[in-house]
Amino acid sequence: MTILLVDDNEGQRRVIEFWLKQEKYQVATAANGDTALKLANEKRFDLVISDIKMPGLTGTDLLVHLREDLPQTPVILITAFGTVNDAVAAMKLGAFDYILKPLDREALKVIVQKALEHRKLVEENRYLRAFAEKATRFESLVGQSKKMTEMFEIAAQVAQRDSTVLITGESGTGKELLAKAIHLNSPRRGEPFVVVNCGAIPENLIESELFGHIKGSFTGAIANKVGKFEAANGGSVFLDEVSELSPGLQVRLLRVIQEREVDKIGEPRPFKVDVRIIAATNRQLATMIEDRSFRGDLYYRLRVVAIHIPPLRERREDIPLLLHHFLWKSSNRYGLPPRHLQPRALEMLASYNWPGNVRELENVIESAVVLSKTEEITIENLPESIRRQESRIAKIYLDIPEDGVSLEEVEKELLLKALNKAQGNQSKAARYLKITRKTLIYRLEKYGLISPDRAETTEAPESGT
Repeated sequence: MTILLVDDNEGQRRVIEFWLKQEKYQVATAANGDTALKLANEKRFDLVISDIKMPGLTGTDLLVHLREDLPQTPVILITAFGTVNDAVAAMKLGAFDYILKPLDREALKVIVQKALEHRKLVEENRYLRAFAEKATRFESLVGQSKKMTEMFEIAAQVAQRDSTVLITGESGTGKELLAKAIHLNSPRRGEPFVVVNCGAIPENLIESELFGHIKGSFTGAIANKVGKFEAANGGSVFLDEVSELSPGLQVRLLRVIQEREVDKIGEPRPFKVDVRIIAATNRQLATMIEDRSFRGDLYYRLRVVAIHIPPLRERREDIPLLLHHFLWKSSNRYGLPPRHLQPRALEMLASYNWPGNVRELENVIESAVVLSKTEEITIENLPESIRRQESRIAKIYLDIPEDGVSLEEVEKELLLKALNKAQGNQSKAARYLKITRKTLIYRLEKYGLISPDRAETTEAPESGT
């Protein structure tokens, strides 16, 4: 811990410096307030100890400056008995404490310890507040893998701009959470964040939901309706499953992006909106453009900044972190003692493929926490689908001999077993191994199990006829 000692009395300054160094503190000294203020602005100190009565900048003057520039740094003042009133006044200005002359080493030691403990507590609280704010803003977006770290960096950077963002990723990866995180870390954080699930709203209602309508503009319009874009004015609109919009609505959305204008149903004149658009999809929009089910011009308007959230199977190193995160979250939610995973259960969860991604993992852990009768979650608390997957994998593994085994030999054996089970049908064997027929043929040729000229001619009919 570093301490700045300020005293114009050289003898007293040397004595206090000696005492403090005896307590293993790092000490810098200054003979007047001006020098002390310069040092405090150049280097971070954990504590400042200053005499009150000094020529030029007094201890009280120094305190006032430090409160303005370095409010987290505690200040202890040294005062004579006759100037206690000055010390009390300084306490009201923010001094941590004061000590009377003649100085007592033990008394100084106690006050210094208290001041440094206070400084440490303040720093910890600041850190915890910052951590809590970050955790709140990023919610369940937990990850420290390379792919997630890179994604977080892009998201943090784009949050400070007003660019339109397209988030891609499989279902359950956390696209809405990322969109919300971008909004909450942006200058628009105090304004609305409006979510529109484009795939969940009926076709005959979505136009009104997005753009609003005027009373009497169509049958059933019994009152004015504020659309999502109007409701989000000043904030952000999140268009989830944007790929599900009809061609007509795609045209209208393109106009909103280009002109920042909304045509409310029944309203003769468009009105301006100030919104940031964040869209998301779990489909390949580039493929949809080729088959003309999604407009190319809208795609490029949405894809100003593209962020892809990787599926959980591509960032397996994040699975243990997510497991512990959701264990704590679910235990806390239901007021239960903290749960922990049996090593076998942890291994099973870490090796599972997670087709439903993070959403599936969170639901599995919440269910396990609720169903567990003890603080340890065992494999019996896990869904049958995960236990079945594990048992299926276990069936194809043999004990590894002491002298080891060739991975190529294992792969060759699997290929032969699959072909045998499929009675030579390559397409069926490929399905057993969950690979394409082309990949199967490549691997058969690689190991000399089939010649290239037989690859296309050995296909047996699946019907067995």
